[in-house]
Amino acid sequence: MPIYDYHCLDCNAIFDKLVMSSTVVSCPECKSGNLEKLVSKPAPRSLTPEIVSSARAQAAKEGHFSNYKPSDRPRS
Repeated sequence: MPIYDYHCLDCNAIFDKLVMSSTVVSCPECKSGNLEKLVSKPAPRSLTPEIVSSARAQAAKEGHFSNYKPSDRPRS
């Protein structure tokens, strides 16, 4: 089920919607069906060092190390 971006031609709202094949999309603001599907921007890769560090710290607190390289695991 893809997420699409839409622009309402009646009230100028821009929104995204998770769409199944049987979904009839309408504007959440004005309930209009007069919509234009937009080209979505790709999501940026979010594996910044801060995010990786934060995820590893949380995993260490919870004791999850199965997805770490041996050199990344804490020494016992």
